[in-house]
Amino acid sequence: MSQPTSPLTHFDAAGQAHMVDVGGKPATRRVAVAAGRIHMLPATLALVQSGQAKKGDVLGVARIAGIQGAKRTSELIPLCHPLAITRVAVDLTVEPDSHSVRCEATVETVGPTGVEMEALTAVNVALLTVYDMCKAVDRGMTITDVKVLEKHGGKSGSWVAAA
Repeated sequence: MSQPTSPLTHFDAAGQAHMVDVGGKPATRRVAVAAGRIHMLPATLALVQSGQAKKGDVLGVARIAGIQGAKRTSELIPLCHPLAITRVAVDLTVEPDSHSVRCEATVETVGPTGVEMEALTAVNVALLTVYDMCKAVDRGMTITDVKVLEKHGGKSGSWVAAA
């Protein structure tokens, strides 16, 4: 009796997890953009904005951490392929009205598989770094809304999240 095939590509016909074979796929330019935010107390946001947090430049350190996170995604997510990333941009924006910092990461490569996981990892690592650097004054910070906003390239072409 044959096993039904799964629409989830990381499972084989027997239902076992495996790394997808991308060896036969053409190398194309791939881009993914992800975003998320961390909400905090107004006083914490003021510290971040002023650059006077005890651990230093919160947004600068978080930006570098996000870039590093994108580069190390395959070490963290078991079935991700190691990729030759050609570009990572991590932008952190203070949003005073919502007492939050928004992070947007753009990751690019030329290869046989997409970079959505790398963009998501960059956002999460950057926001976790903000939490780490500010937790002494605000343990109640909340990371929210982490998601892929768009991806381009490959067989499936472009996809943009609904507004």
